[in-house]
Parts: sequence; structure tokens; C-alpha cells
Amino acid sequence: MQNARKINNDLYYIGASDRRLSLFENVYPIPRGVSYNSYVMLDEKTTLLDTADAAVGRQFFENLAGALQGRNLDYMVINHMEPDHCALIEEVLLRYPHTTIVTNKKASEMIQQFFDLNLDGRLMIVGEGDSLNTGRHCFHFMMAPMVHWPEAMVSYDSCDHILFSADAFGTFGALNGNIFADEVDFEREWLNDARRYFTNIVGKYGPQVQSLLKKAATLEIDMICPLHGSIWRTNINWFVHKYDLWSTYKPECTGIVIVYGSVYGNTEAAANLLAAKLADKGIRNIKMYDVSHTDVSKLVSETFHYSHLVLAAATYNAGIFTPMENFLLDLKAHNMQQRTCAIIENGTWAPQSGKMMRALLEQMKEMTVIGENFTLKSSMKASQEKDLDQLADLLAESLNK
Repeated sequence: MQNARKINNDLYYIGASDRRLSLFENVYPIPRGVSYNSYVMLDEKTTLLDTADAAVGRQFFENLAGALQGRNLDYMVINHMEPDHCALIEEVLLRYPHTTIVTNKKASEMIQQFFDLNLDGRLMIVGEGDSLNTGRHCFHFMMAPMVHWPEAMVSYDSCDHILFSADAFGTFGALNGNIFADEVDFEREWLNDARRYFTNIVGKYGPQVQSLLKKAATLEIDMICPLHGSIWRTNINWFVHKYDLWSTYKPECTGIVIVYGSVYGNTEAAANLLAAKLADKGIRNIKMYDVSHTDVSKLVSETFHYSHLVLAAATYNAGIFTPMENFLLDLKAHNMQQRTCAIIENGTWAPQSGKMMRALLEQMKEMTVIGENFTLKSSMKASQEKDLDQLADLLAESLNK
């Protein structure tokens, strides 16, 4: 049964949601599923903007046929060649043999990497500033390399002022009937998923996102249609501002994230005591996570969210407790920077984790470590409480600057 949704007089949403997939890109947990967005513009010429993942192929093609209402498909614009958006290209061409693919040179090369297709006479290569006129509508193309693949581009309909933003402005989460961000409580119910999507999927490429935001700032935008998540037609600047913060690595909120890795509970106990001391000093925005039981994508997202980070970890095999080391390597891989940090280490005979955590933080940009490493040997002693008080004072002072 077709479920094409009318966005305006000429534009239809023909995407679908997947609530069965447990790991996005086989890495990131998506307990609320994910949507694969695709759009059809009806004009003198008909245009499909991106396809979808094979998992929702049947629904996609029913929706496509429903939106076209018996018409042929003239153009298929490919903004992004990742398989969750391009898996159905070959079948589209089989079903609609007179369709012309519109994409950039790098994406056209990727098409041949994914598919064995003869595209002679069926391919229109576009570059920065090129356009496609379909009648009343005119699509203008802007390259968006590394947001988040090198071939990515965005398409702008200058008639209705719509930005088809590829993977930019997307979010995890299946759509539940409401396809517009203003139809849901986005800040309360969706922002965490949007942040986790950005920080883990696009976060490494902040400078490239900034380049795209500068291009978008020159356009009159009344709607943003991303490839995942809600469509934006109101309060657009609010979400763009979030992207500006995340892509410049500025903390969204003042607060402390305490991430601990504990083998037998003693490191955890010290982290809990530090949190209590911070609370007694009036610090309200404190988040605590066990690195062994929290998915690293959540930890990365929370580190982007807040201004301060406390790392508490046991020494393990003469190194950093493995889940903590993996978390720090993920932070480095996602270009984390501009945070204030503190370190708690533990080791029964040779505490080494603090020195090694500090060394990893030093490999990231503008990561300030305050105070000395707070060192436990097996468990915390009453004589050390004064030193923990001093660390809490340093963190509170830094937060209140």
C-alpha cells in the first residue's frame, strides 16, 4: 500500500522507516529505528531526490509509484552515494528506463563501484553552482565534500526555497507518522538522537560542515529536507545553530560528564564521591556513565554536549582499562576538542592509566587538564579526601568562570 506524503503542491515524501535494524552502519545502536528519506518533485519534468535502503525497498517503490501518479520518472538526483540512500538506484533504472541520473563526477564514479551499469546517455554530471530546470522549479547544486562522504552534495530548489540537505541536519529515529519537526516535541524527544547522529556520523568533519553552513547562509531557506529524520519548515535557525555549535566543537551546555571504568568498584566509588562533592558545591548539571555499560556513541555525544569531562579508570594490563581506552580513541577519531578535563587513576601495584589518559588527551586540540592526576592504590583512603576536595574545587571554579 503506497504511503506517499504530500509536503506542498509539488513535493512528496516517499521515504520509509526501519524499526527492525538494531545497529546503524552496523555500529551505532538505534533503539528507536531510523528513517530513510526520499522525495519526488512533480513539475513539467518529474524528479526523484535520492532513493533509500534496500530494507525498505518495497515500500519505497509503492510510494514512488503513488507520488508519480502514472507519470514517467525523468530525473533521479543522487546527493549521496552511501548504500542506505543509493541501494535502489539500479532497480529504479530498471523500472523507469528513461530516467536520467543527475549527480556529480565523484558520485558517478561510486555508482560504478556499487553497480555494474551502462549509463551511456543516462548521466548528467553537475558541479558547484550548476542547475537543473524542471519547469517551474530549478535545482541548484552545491558540493558538500566529507559531510560525510567525499562525493556528498546538496540540492536547493530556488522556487520553493527548499534545501535537500543529504546527511546534514539528519537524526536517528524512525518517523511515527509525523514527518515535520514542528509536529513533535523535537527538543525533548529528538534532540539527543540528533546530537548523537551528528557527533558520531559527521562530527569528525566540523570544518567541512562549517563550509556547508556558510553556503547555506547565502540562501533563503523555508524548508530543509534531510535524508534521515524530520523535515524542517519552522524554527530552522534553532537547529542550524545547534549544527554551528557542534561543528565548531563548542560545548552546548555547561556541565560535567563523569565517565568511569572500574573493575571491582573502587574507582567507581571515588567517581561517585567526586560527584557528591560537586553537587554539594551547587553543581547541578552532572552526568555519570559506566564506560563498560554505555555505548561509546552515547559517550561521544555527551562529551560534545557538555563543557567538562572527568575520566576515572583503572590500570589494566599496564595500560588504560580497555573500554576507557576505546572511548578516548573514539573521541580522538571524532576530532573532539575544547574541553576541560580531570583525571582519576587507579592501580594496585603500578598506577599507569592517568599518565596514559593524559597523553591521549594531549593528542586532541585544546583539551585542558586541570590539577594533578588523582591516584588511587586499590581503594580510596580517608587521608585522600582532602585531595579529592581540591579537585572538586578546581572543577567547580572552572565551571563557574
